[in-house]
Amino acid sequence: MKDANLDSIIEKAIANEEEANQFYLKLAGIVTDKSAKDTLIYLAGEEKKHKEYLLRYRQEKFIANATKSSEVANYKIAEYLHSPEVKDNMESKDVYLIAAERELNSYNFYKGLASLHPDGEIKDMLLKMATEELKHKEKVEYLYANTAFVQTDGG
Repeated sequence: MKDANLDSIIEKAIANEEEANQFYLKLAGIVTDKSAKDTLIYLAGEEKKHKEYLLRYRQEKFIANATKSSEVANYKIAEYLHSPEVKDNMESKDVYLIAAERELNSYNFYKGLASLHPDGEIKDMLLKMATEELKHKEKVEYLYANTAFVQTDGG
């Protein structure tokens, strides 16, 4: 018997990952800074991997390494700064801030879904996805901090 609740959750998660992939690719087409463009293409690829993981999970019902997660730094930049609107000729720091906010929203999506489930396979899978999104947030917040607050020769 199929678990309709699990199928519904996975379908929503797959749709979110596909939408994130398309968002990053579209944003990469707008930005002119090569470093920011490369980062967005990388993030799009990561979202595609998440979608593929979820598709495999749906088909095979596996949960490989679901509970293994490393410590992720949460700089909380996206929680305190508002991201600008997407527009042509955006500065790299703004691109990274938009990406950080998007990753925060994805993290909250998976974390929130996980909180609705008892301990078990579904919760583990959702927490794994939340951790992956938090890792992406960590990366783009690091890039934001190093782009917005450039180190000077004086210190």
